[in-house]
Parts: sequence; C-alpha cells; structure tokens
Amino acid sequence: MEKKTARFTFACALLVATLHGGAPQAQADAIPASKLAEWNAPQAPFRLYGNTYYVGTRGLASVLVVSDYGHTLIDAGLPETAPIILKNIESLGFRPGDIKAILNTHAHGDHAGGFAAIQQASGAPVYVRRPSEATIRTGRLQKDDPQAHAKAPPMPPVKAVWIVSDEQLLGVGSNRFQAFATPGHTPGGTTWSWDACEKDKCLRMVFADSLSPVSDKQFKFGASKDYPTVLSDFELSYKRLESMPCDVLITPHPEQSAFLERVASRPSSEPAAVKDTEGCRRYAAEFRGKLAARLAAEK
Repeated sequence: MEKKTARFTFACALLVATLHGGAPQAQADAIPASKLAEWNAPQAPFRLYGNTYYVGTRGLASVLVVSDYGHTLIDAGLPETAPIILKNIESLGFRPGDIKAILNTHAHGDHAGGFAAIQQASGAPVYVRRPSEATIRTGRLQKDDPQAHAKAPPMPPVKAVWIVSDEQLLGVGSNRFQAFATPGHTPGGTTWSWDACEKDKCLRMVFADSLSPVSDKQFKFGASKDYPTVLSDFELSYKRLESMPCDVLITPHPEQSAFLERVASRPSSEPAAVKDTEGCRRYAAEFRGKLAARLAAEK
C-alpha cells in the first residue's frame, strides 16, 4: 500500500491474496516489485459514462467527475500514482486546477497516498468521514485500523481536510455526491454515489469502498479491542451495498469487481451497456464470504 519497493508490507500482500481469491491470512511476505508495478501500470483514461471519467491506473482506481463549475476526484492511488492521474486528466482536456474537491474511500496509502500531490496541483480540499481525518492529516494509521501495525512508510500528510457525515450530500459544481458509511476495512470507510447522465438517460454511479478483511498480524477480526465493532461495521457495509441504488460499480482496486474487463466488453456504440444493477450485491456477497473464511481461519 505504499512505494514501489520491497518495503510494501504484508498488509498489501494479504490484500492481493484476498483479491485473487486466496484464503485470508494474518501475515504474508512483502509484496513483490512486479505486483507493485502491475498496480501502478498506466491505463489509458476514458469516459465511463456522462460526466464520469476513469483516470486511475490498471490496479488503483481514480475517477474524475466533471462539471462546468468545477471537477471532483475520487481517490488518488499511491504517491507515485499522482503524476499519472494528473497526466491522464490533462490528456482528456481537463485542468487539474479545476478540481474543487477530492473524495476518499479509505485512508490507506494505496488510495490516499497521492492526495498531497493532487492537492498541491489543484488547491482542492480532501473530504473524508471520521475518523479518517486523523490519518489523512498526519499520514499515520490510527490504532483502530486493522492494518495499524503494518510496517509501512506513512503516506504524505494532507493539509486541507474537511469532514463529511453519513448520508451527507456534497455539492461540487452542478454535481451532487452522497457519502455512505461503509466501515470495516477501516473505521472511516466511505462509499460515494452520484448520477451520471447522457441526454435523458441517467445511471447511478457507486464508487464502493473496499470490503476486504485485511489486517496486520496482530489484528483479530473476531476479537479486537482496538476496533470492537469491526464485525457489525462490516455487516452494515454489506447491507448498505446490497440495498442501495447501483447501476455502475467502481471499486478501489478495479480487479475487485472486474471493472476494467466489464468496461472493455461493452460495445463502443452503447456506453450504457456498462450498467449492472446486480454489481453491488455481488460485491457484498463475495466479501461477506471472505470475512467468514477469515473468521474461520482465526479459530
């Protein structure tokens, strides 16, 4: 979840194992450099639908939602990902200086590591739910994070951080984003939802937070003193994703939901073919099963 070196921790390696269907573990070897390069491999930016553009890498999702009165960026990958995102934004014909808000799914270095550089380029504040603001402001994981004891270098701290609450609507230009609490992977995990329209056809976009039960070697999901509500938080998140309007699912790691494959398979003449109203429900069901496997492994 940090730099492209062997210093990436077992927490990242565990995430990779979980994403690829491996049994959840408490600890794994450092993630290989080849995997880090794969995560940060360039991806040509593209228009997903309406006002929404994909500007992330092959392994780390980042989305730009545009309007005539200011743009919004959701997640920013690693510190090394930020230049790629900025280049992608410019190649689409947009100016980083027109970004007015930066939204975060969760405060880990592989999704928030690029915030400091993006904020420097745009001047935009970062919006998070409590208690993520402490991590974003300091660059250090807090003790209630399941990966708190991962031996990873901190993400660059961010200066301008604003707090949003559960179900709050955030207006940026002509767009309206709604924040939904989806904790578990981290206590402050957040899913963002908004409408993207082409003419009179609108799709409900959902950038869902990670639901992976990943931790450092000390953390036990079945018995955590630092995060005692982790299991009920995960269940809240599963139910939220299962019940919310969801036409297009985007996940922090595209592979979690086969996002890029789904986009590539749609006919170029039918951009709305990326619609999948069952995507959020499948996502929740898959990771509910992964949590059950992790709990079984802890016994």
